[in-house]
Amino acid sequence: MKKSKVYTRSGDNGETSLVSGSRILKSDLRIDLYGEVDELNSWIGLVLAGNDENSKVHKLYEKVQIALFDLGSRLACEESHWEKYNLPQIDSNLITELEKNIDELDNELEPLRSFILPGGSQAAATTHVTRTRCRKVERLLVLFKEEGHNVPKYSLELLNRLSDHLFIYARYLNKVTGKKEKLWLPSQNA
Repeated sequence: MKKSKVYTRSGDNGETSLVSGSRILKSDLRIDLYGEVDELNSWIGLVLAGNDENSKVHKLYEKVQIALFDLGSRLACEESHWEKYNLPQIDSNLITELEKNIDELDNELEPLRSFILPGGSQAAATTHVTRTRCRKVERLLVLFKEEGHNVPKYSLELLNRLSDHLFIYARYLNKVTGKKEKLWLPSQNA
């Protein structure tokens, strides 16, 4: 098998190709959106790097990474061509699995009575950053939809539930590492 080149030079003028072969500017919202999905996937990879490969969350986040690639493939193609190229779809069972695991992890945590400051252990802080990246992707996907595009089925639900899971998981990581959560105490106005 011949190895493909990493560089093609076809994007040197600020354009890129969609799955269909159409050329668009790299500044297009579509490109920004699936670039953010790619970045979120990398952050999930960082969360996984410090995780036990046999844990339930590790296996769940590996499924999430696949779903994010599925989402990116659909975003990298005009909606009218999704069926033509038989692009993968997000499975709603993953959303159900995230919800179930949120409930399991949340049952082991103290109820929240205040907002908490992101931080604690290195793993929890990384998970909080990943959560904020997920929310950014969600906001961009809503903007993309508002601009008149169809968004892949279950994509908004997945991102919403994933950010919820990342929040609970960060709290859980602090609990199991013995790091105390810092509550947000609003500044007093003078």
